[in-house]
Amino acid sequence: MKKRGRQPVVAQALRSTVAATISYVVALQLSSEPAPLTAPLTALLVVQVTLYSTLTTGIRRVNSVVAGVLIAIGFSALVGLTWWSLCLIILASLAAGHLVRVDEFVPEVAISAMLVLGVTQVADTAWDRVLETLIGAAVGMLFNLLFAPPVWVHTAGESIEDLARRLRDLLVLIGEGLGAHTPVERAAARLHEARRLDNDVARVDAALRQAEDSLRLNPRVKEGLLHRVVLRTGLDTLEICTVVLRVLARSLTDLAKHRRDEPLFPPDVADALQELFTHIAKAVESFAVLVTTQISENAEEAESRLASELEEAGLSRERAARLLLQRVQQHPQQWQLHGALLSEVDRILDELDLEHRTKRLMEELDRSAREQRERFPRLRKLTRL
Repeated sequence: MKKRGRQPVVAQALRSTVAATISYVVALQLSSEPAPLTAPLTALLVVQVTLYSTLTTGIRRVNSVVAGVLIAIGFSALVGLTWWSLCLIILASLAAGHLVRVDEFVPEVAISAMLVLGVTQVADTAWDRVLETLIGAAVGMLFNLLFAPPVWVHTAGESIEDLARRLRDLLVLIGEGLGAHTPVERAAARLHEARRLDNDVARVDAALRQAEDSLRLNPRVKEGLLHRVVLRTGLDTLEICTVVLRVLARSLTDLAKHRRDEPLFPPDVADALQELFTHIAKAVESFAVLVTTQISENAEEAESRLASELEEAGLSRERAARLLLQRVQQHPQQWQLHGALLSEVDRILDELDLEHRTKRLMEELDRSAREQRERFPRLRKLTRL
C-alpha cells in the first residue's frame, strides 16, 4: 500500500523535471536572454499535481507575472528605483493582483514587478520575462495535456483506510475497559484521542481534494465522477462516525465521574457492550474497504462482510439494550447516560447501513451530475466526443 502511494510522487517529480527542461530549451531559442530561467521556473510551478489545477493555476500565474511586468514597465518610464518608488510599486502590484483575480498568486505580482524594476535595460528585460513566462506556462500546460498526470485515488484511499483503522482501534480500546474500574483520567484520555481524530479527518480531506482534482478532466479516468462521489461520501460517513464516537467517549467520561469506585458496567452488560463495540469496529473497517475498493469482486466481498458485521452488531445492540434496561430499573442512577450510549451506537449503525449508503450515493451522483451539466454545458458535449 505504501509503495503505491509513493508512485504518484515519483511520477510527478519526473514530469516536473522534464517539463522545466523542455521550457528552458525552447526559451533559449526564442528569448534574447543568455539564461532564461524564468521559463523553467514558470513551467515547474505550472505543472501542478493534477491537470485540473494546472489549467486553473497556470492561467492565474501567467496573469500575475504579466501584470507585475506591465506595472514595472510603467514605473520605469516615470521613476527609477528608490525606497519610495519601491513602496509604491509593491502597493500598486498587490492592488492589481486583487483586481485581476489571481487569488493565491497576488504576492507574485509584486515579486515580478520588483525583479523587473531592479534590472538594467528594463524594457527589453521586461518583455523577455513576459515571453519566458508564456513559454514556461505553455510548455507546462501542453505537457500535462499530452502526458496525463498521475491519479491520486490510491493515496486518498489509503488515507481513508488509515482513518478507519484509527476508529476501529479506539472502539476496541473503549470496549475492553467497560467491565473494569475506569479512572476519570483514563476515560478523559480516550476522549482526547477521539478529539484528535478531527486532525486525521482534516488530513484525509486534503488528500481527497487532491484525488478529486486528479480525476477532473483526466483522459485516463472514465468514471471520474463516480470515483469522486464514492470517496467523498465515504469520508463524510467516517467523519460523522468520528463525531459520534467523540460524543460517546464524552458520555463514558461523565459516567466514570459518577462511578469512581466501581466498574462502569456490571460484567454481563460490559461483555455485551464489548461485543457490540467489536462488531462496530469491524464494520467500520469493512466500510472503508468497500469505499476504497474499485474491483467489483473485492467490492462484493467487502459489502458482504459489512452486511454480516452490521447484522451481528444489531443483535448485540438488542442484547445490550435489554441488559441496560434491567440495570436501569434496578439502579436508576445516571439512566440518561445509558440512553445516550445506545443513541450514539444507533447513529453509527445508521450511518454504516448499506441502504442508507446506497441512497446517499445515488443522491450525490444525481446532484453532482446535474451541477456539472449546468456549469459546463459545452464541456459535456466535448466529453461525449
